[in-house]
Amino acid sequence: MSTIKRCSWCGDDKLYQHYHDSEWGVPIYDDRQLFECLILEGAQAGLSWITVLRKREHYRKVFRQFDVAQLSRFEDHQLEAILLDPGIVRHRLKVFSVRSNAQAYLTVQQEFGSFSNYAWAFVGGEPLRNRPRALEQVPAATALSTALSKDLKKRGFTFIGPTIIYAFMQATGMVDDHAYDCDFASDPLE
Repeated sequence: MSTIKRCSWCGDDKLYQHYHDSEWGVPIYDDRQLFECLILEGAQAGLSWITVLRKREHYRKVFRQFDVAQLSRFEDHQLEAILLDPGIVRHRLKVFSVRSNAQAYLTVQQEFGSFSNYAWAFVGGEPLRNRPRALEQVPAATALSTALSKDLKKRGFTFIGPTIIYAFMQATGMVDDHAYDCDFASDPLE
């Protein structure tokens, strides 16, 4: 019987393992999915990722499947109603940032043709592959995530600090930080 080797951070939680095995580090180029990841990583700030992961389906429902055009037009009363929903992280600034980030997102899409074109340009269009030997070797932020974070802030985004952006880059496959011995590493090291 073979044992699946995973990155240590996902532990024994089945939802976390499924996320690790099928999503984390897999390149995403779809603008709607990228927006979803950006919003959820911002919602996660100060919390554990599993907290948001468990609420993700409800986030999709409440935030219209992360339809950027719809969210950019949300009115205050709609966001106030969402703040009362226990199925999300009820943090006023995080909830209201969904609208302002959607508006900034649309501007980036217009300028670059897609958000994907914009974001992936920071890594030259290809995933950056690291193979840490220990969880402690995975940085919380990098010079690259700091540069992307600063550029996003200049463009009007919020809840996109360097640590959040590094997590976003990992989640969307811009950075692949699967451990050297992880069975899900795209190019595992011997």
